[in-house]
Amino acid sequence: MPRYQGLPASPGIAIGPAFVYRPRQVAVTHHRVEDPRAEWRHLTDAIEMARTQLVALEARARQVAGEDEAAIFEAHRLFLDDEELLGRLKALVLEERWNAKAAVHHVFEQFAEALLSLEEEYFQARAADLRDVAQRVLKCLEGEEEDVGEAAEPVILVAEDLTPSDTIRFDREKILGIVTAKGGPTSHSAILARAMGVPAAVSVAMDLADIRNETLCILNGSTGVFSVGPTLHELELARREKDQWEAQRRVELGQAHLPATPRDGDHPVEVAANIGSVEDAEQAVRFGADGVGLLRTEFLYLQRNAMPTLAEQVRTYRRIFEVLGGRPVVVRTLDVGGDKEVPYLGTGHEPNPFLGWRAIRMIRERPDVLEDQFTALLQAAGELLAEGKPVDLRIMLPMVSSVAEVERARELFEQAKEGLAHRGKPLPDRVQFGIMVEVPSAALLADRFAPLVDFFSIGTNDLTQYTLAVDRTNERVSVLASPYHPAVLRLIEMTIRAAHAHGRWVGVCGELAGDPPAVPLLLGLELDEFSMAPSSIPTIKDLIRRWSLAASREVARQALDFSLAADVIDFLKAQTPR
Repeated sequence: MPRYQGLPASPGIAIGPAFVYRPRQVAVTHHRVEDPRAEWRHLTDAIEMARTQLVALEARARQVAGEDEAAIFEAHRLFLDDEELLGRLKALVLEERWNAKAAVHHVFEQFAEALLSLEEEYFQARAADLRDVAQRVLKCLEGEEEDVGEAAEPVILVAEDLTPSDTIRFDREKILGIVTAKGGPTSHSAILARAMGVPAAVSVAMDLADIRNETLCILNGSTGVFSVGPTLHELELARREKDQWEAQRRVELGQAHLPATPRDGDHPVEVAANIGSVEDAEQAVRFGADGVGLLRTEFLYLQRNAMPTLAEQVRTYRRIFEVLGGRPVVVRTLDVGGDKEVPYLGTGHEPNPFLGWRAIRMIRERPDVLEDQFTALLQAAGELLAEGKPVDLRIMLPMVSSVAEVERARELFEQAKEGLAHRGKPLPDRVQFGIMVEVPSAALLADRFAPLVDFFSIGTNDLTQYTLAVDRTNERVSVLASPYHPAVLRLIEMTIRAAHAHGRWVGVCGELAGDPPAVPLLLGLELDEFSMAPSSIPTIKDLIRRWSLAASREVARQALDFSLAADVIDFLKAQTPR
């Protein structure tokens, strides 16, 4: 049978007939209109119709998936309230006399392309949401009501790509699994699939023309493998595996809120979540996160014409701290610049954006940005503590490569504290201050950084990229970017050893932390905190509880002896908890 490999997006195993979904895309042509005011009224009516549809989808998402997932469609509605976006549409229609369809396609695509240019996969995935809203408005311009192909029986939904709207409109009882040729694990469609408990794989290397409706298929959402037309023997094996997986997942979810203490350990390992919004924070709590190991703050700064106000920042941070209810929250300060162009901050196109003016490197020219962020975080934490609400704030600097950067950042941090104290604002008694280890120099100098910080957080995605000189967004070489490369593992080991020698703790917030084969390796290296996508937390917690520290240390020792990443991976996949 044909077997197609993709990326796992939502765990589980589905067995059933294929249903190939090909949504209609609205054709867009550009022409000048004779009556721009009438065209603008037509567009505003379509936008209002789209809002009404999104309200209905939000209610449906709340019913079938949950409150957090309903927020996806609330965010879609907010796109339609964006003043800059609406202003551009209005200017094209009223001033340049564009037809409404062309204006919608042009403006939404500009916003989507801006998100796609960013390095973080999380923000790239939001481009799909913008395009989803654009198609909705375009169809409303044609007067089209909601439409979606329906299957007569439960099916594995196969598509080139799926928007969040497509995903939520299908009857949950009719969807066994979801397979797409495009998309990523952080797309909102993948998030919805996980929330609904539907196995899913994305970026599957298949041609839809080769998949026929009603062909029996097997989807393994945990491995990303999609098999078409299995034999009876293969079908029987898949059914057994499905039963075993479902039984194990029930156990994991049932124990997700228990501490992750190794079999022979006397204290739990912290298992935290990587988040980028209030909604993500709520999902993290639901999946049993012990805290947040990475709060991306870029969402406050992107798609704007000016800096977020101090009040805006404080309000958002307060809400996230409240959701976490006193659990540790590690906040990464602003990581934009280079490939993340934010014109009002003075960023722009650079020849080598990943090696350019970004993150902590902005401190020399724009110290005000970091000081404002420190002020907002301290004020939000201080206000909540003064109200009797618990907060455990931990701040970390991204892309650090020099001790001087940390020293300057700590000066700004103290200035922010002094400024708040002078204004009579309450302050938290204790805030941990750390750095991210993303470039080799930070790992090599971990013993020099340790006296200046309280903790280290290893970003294995970037550490891999910079250690191996591989652009992980370049498809021709991205296969070389493995965090299991022995050089990367030695840098991780070096960082942990140096940190512990100075009484500092270490976390990993890259994808390696949420990869099950890596659990004994990282546990054996004595990692203190694993941070990952919220949905991975129950599985990783369960694995930590099933491994002993003694066995993990032996696994780590052996893994570090290999010379090839492939050998490390094969070795780890062969290990069983003990």
